[in-house]
Amino acid sequence: CHIEQWDSDDPVPRSELLKKVAGIQGLYCLLSETIDSEVLDAAGPSLRVVSTMSVGYDHVSLEELKRRGIRLGYTPDVLTEAAAELTVALLLATSRRLLEAVDEAKSGGWGSWKPLWMCGYGLTGSTVGILGLGRIGKAVATRLKPFGVKKFLYTNSAPRPEMAAAIPAEFVPLEELARCSDFIIVCCALTPRTKGICNSRMFSQMKDTAIFINTSRGGVVNQDDLHQALASGHIAAAGLDVTMPEPLPTDHPLFKLKNCVILPHIASATWSTRNAMAVLAANNLLAGLRGDAMEKEVFL
Repeated sequence: CHIEQWDSDDPVPRSELLKKVAGIQGLYCLLSETIDSEVLDAAGPSLRVVSTMSVGYDHVSLEELKRRGIRLGYTPDVLTEAAAELTVALLLATSRRLLEAVDEAKSGGWGSWKPLWMCGYGLTGSTVGILGLGRIGKAVATRLKPFGVKKFLYTNSAPRPEMAAAIPAEFVPLEELARCSDFIIVCCALTPRTKGICNSRMFSQMKDTAIFINTSRGGVVNQDDLHQALASGHIAAAGLDVTMPEPLPTDHPLFKLKNCVILPHIASATWSTRNAMAVLAANNLLAGLRGDAMEKEVFL
C-alpha cells in the first residue's frame, strides 16, 4: 500500500483532508473527522472502504456510504473493558466528590473532622439504571455488582433478556428508570432516536439524590437542561466523559459547577486498548481493500 498519513495527534485540518483524499481507495479515520458527502466527493469513485478507529460511527454519513457502495469498518469489543473501568471510576469520583475533596485538601479547606463534610452517595443497597444495555453497559454492571448494588434496571430500544439475565437487570421504560434509579449510567449509541434523550423531562423525574453518568456520546444529553438540573439541585451530581462539542469550551457553565465532573473523552485511553483499536482499524481497512470479510464491519 502507498500510505498518506497525517502525522500528528491533532485532528487533520479540513482543507488538508479534502486535498489528501483525492483518488484514494481506502480511508482510515478517527472520530474527530466528519466523513460526509464533501469528503467522499473529494475522494472520488476510487474510494472503496472507510475504517474508523472508534466504536461509534455517528461522524460518518452512513447514507452516503451506502449510496456509493463504500464499506465501513469500526472497532467495537476491544474497548469494552477500558470504557467500563473508566465509567466506574467516573461514577465513584462523582458520587464520592473526589475532585472537590482534592481541591479542599490543596486549598486549605481541610480543617478539623466534621460529621457531614464532603459526604456523598454510596453504591451499597442502591438501584442502578443503565440507559443502553450493550457490551459496555453489561460490563459496567458486572463491575458494580461487588459494590453491593441492590437492583439493576435498564432501558433499551427493545428488551435484551439474554444479556439482562447475566446481571440480572430488569427492563423498564425510561420514565421508570429515571424515577427509581439512584445512579443513571448512559451507555447507548448516538442515533436519531437517542439524540437529546436525556433532557429536562428525564431530569425532572429523577431523585434529587441521583447521580447521572454519561460515557457514551455528548449528543444524547441536552446540556442546557443538565446544567439547570444540577444548578437547581434537582439532581445531586453528574459525571461526563463526553460532551457537545468536544472539547467543551473552558468557559462553559458546566465547568463552574462543583457537582459536575467533566473528563476529556478518555474512556478507552489505556495503552493496550488504543493499540488494539489501531490494529483492528488497520486490519479492517486492509480486508476491505482485498475484498475480504472485515473483522468488524458496519453492514449498511
